[in-house]
Amino acid sequence: MYEVVGIRFKKAGKIYYFDPGDFAVEKGSYVIVETARGVEHGKVVVERKQVGEHDVVLPLKKVIRIADHKDRMIIDENRAAAKEAYEVCCDKIIEHQLDMKLVDVEYTFDRNKVIFYFTADGRVDFRELVKDLAAIFRTRIELRQIGVRDEAKMLGGIGPCGRMLCCSTFLGDFEPVSIKMAKDQNLSLNPTKISGLCGRLMCCLKYENDEYEAAKEELPDLGEIIKTPLGSGKVVGLNILERVLQVNLPEQERVLEFTLEELVNEGAVSIQARD
Repeated sequence: MYEVVGIRFKKAGKIYYFDPGDFAVEKGSYVIVETARGVEHGKVVVERKQVGEHDVVLPLKKVIRIADHKDRMIIDENRAAAKEAYEVCCDKIIEHQLDMKLVDVEYTFDRNKVIFYFTADGRVDFRELVKDLAAIFRTRIELRQIGVRDEAKMLGGIGPCGRMLCCSTFLGDFEPVSIKMAKDQNLSLNPTKISGLCGRLMCCLKYENDEYEAAKEELPDLGEIIKTPLGSGKVVGLNILERVLQVNLPEQERVLEFTLEELVNEGAVSIQARD
């Protein structure tokens, strides 16, 4: 077992584990750590806890120190410098007539590297751009191509629900979302209704998917013939979350609703045939 703290480097970024050492690191405090990108500044979002070897990437890096006022000043200076670098890079992109869109610029804490995030439809030959940027900033330059989901996460915005985007506020990782999830939830398959600002399927389709899948395993499919207290009938409608079935009963010449609990209690939910 390893004693770790979870650290985020961006507001809704991925959580990474570090060895807190002897520092009195508390949740909500800011620390300086060494990462693969260099020395970085992050926020502790998971307090000290024990995790197994399979939950960490070894060797486990240690917290260098707890951030102080001087470190906060460096962060502010880096952010101001990043804004200037953004303007410079935009001008250079236009000058080189590159088919790319600059999204964000970030300095590492120790200014050992400046990272330019961009989107593009295909591959971009930015070798000359890198040479110009290196000559201007005199530090290591990294141009990183990102996807439309990452762009939305960085820029933020308001979703169709009227709330701030999940990806930019609390989602650490993107999970796979499929059109099947929308079908299982009986949602409109109109792309404008189920797509987020990024143009991809909305991440929130995943939130209730497990509940829908569990409910569908308990309920018969549409078109199945089932027994009810009033005779056999065909399932013509489902309210999955409330476990309510609409059954067309030929003997009654009408469609009636039954809860799954009612059918189970009557021992009448056994399926006779599939239409």
